[in-house]
Amino acid sequence: MTKTEAAALVLEDGRVFRGTAYGAVGETLGEAVFCTAMTGYQETLTDPSYHRQIVVAAAPQIGNTGWNDEDDESGKIWVAGYVVRDPARRASNWRATTTLPEEMQRQDVVGIAGVDTRALVRHLRTRGSMKAGIFSGPALAGDDQLVSRVTNQPSMLGADLADEVSTNEIYTIDPVGEARFTVVAVDLGIKTNTPRMFAERGMRVHVVPSNVTLDQIKELDPDGVFLSNGPGDPATQDGAVALTQGVLSEGLPLFGICFGNQILGRALGRKTYKMKFGHRGINIPVVEHGTGRISITAQNHGFALEGERGEQFDTPFGKAEVSHICANDGTVEGVQLVDGRAFSVQYHPEAAAGPHDAAYLFDRFAGLMEGA
Repeated sequence: MTKTEAAALVLEDGRVFRGTAYGAVGETLGEAVFCTAMTGYQETLTDPSYHRQIVVAAAPQIGNTGWNDEDDESGKIWVAGYVVRDPARRASNWRATTTLPEEMQRQDVVGIAGVDTRALVRHLRTRGSMKAGIFSGPALAGDDQLVSRVTNQPSMLGADLADEVSTNEIYTIDPVGEARFTVVAVDLGIKTNTPRMFAERGMRVHVVPSNVTLDQIKELDPDGVFLSNGPGDPATQDGAVALTQGVLSEGLPLFGICFGNQILGRALGRKTYKMKFGHRGINIPVVEHGTGRISITAQNHGFALEGERGEQFDTPFGKAEVSHICANDGTVEGVQLVDGRAFSVQYHPEAAAGPHDAAYLFDRFAGLMEGA
């Protein structure tokens, strides 16, 4: 690869953005989405929730702190591709072990640089997230042919992806200090920092595959169950929804994040829908209905639950309510059983990089298990 090798980002509506190859050279397909975070690109690229998505960095300068061995949110880069405007010419950080483009090359992640990302973000905000592809080197062809490749890929609507990012076997994260509780975390695309946050609060975490059964969970004798973040369409997760309903029937305390919020919502009878362009960033304000408390949050989701602020509704497990909404657009950001034994949020209280406003939710889960 050379700095001047041509590349193209092609959208399903026929819009083409030209640039240069960044990272690996070749072809990649996915859904084009944008992230407004000005920091944390390593955490973004390794977040399993971004599986099959081409991420557009709204921040213009990317790569200046390089890549290190500590900040990955999983064992690999999950994004389908990466789009940047002004890549750093060199990395300068004492923790860096390599550069961003070198790591993208090593993991065969195709990207593009030199794109007018401001125009691209405005386009996606207007037209919505859409199918896309990045092409460079031998993969380049005529625009019509590239658009055809893009449009023929599967849609994110109806995509069942949790099993593709989940662990294949159970593993355990031991608590820091004395063990207070045992938590079973259902891995739908879990981030590394989540079990770490539990461990810091004295919780031993058994991370289990997405296809775990209720009997297997009960064999681990948990004090509570956690539903993780993850990629794809929550409408495909009938198995996870049935599992959640089983956990609720057992009376086990339950906490969900992001995809887990959508799964809990579905288990309580709510429907989900695909958002126009989603929420992806680290400065999104959320209002807690019961207290009026506002948290600045990290988010990454393209689907959401139906509902209104403070709405209460009946479920087979008791009365439930919409507990949080987004201050920007009114999107549902949390649901809970009114009796308190199950709750979830659409945002990421374990955010790294990102604000720590919502870290108290881990303490709330600990209190719920203590009182169970």
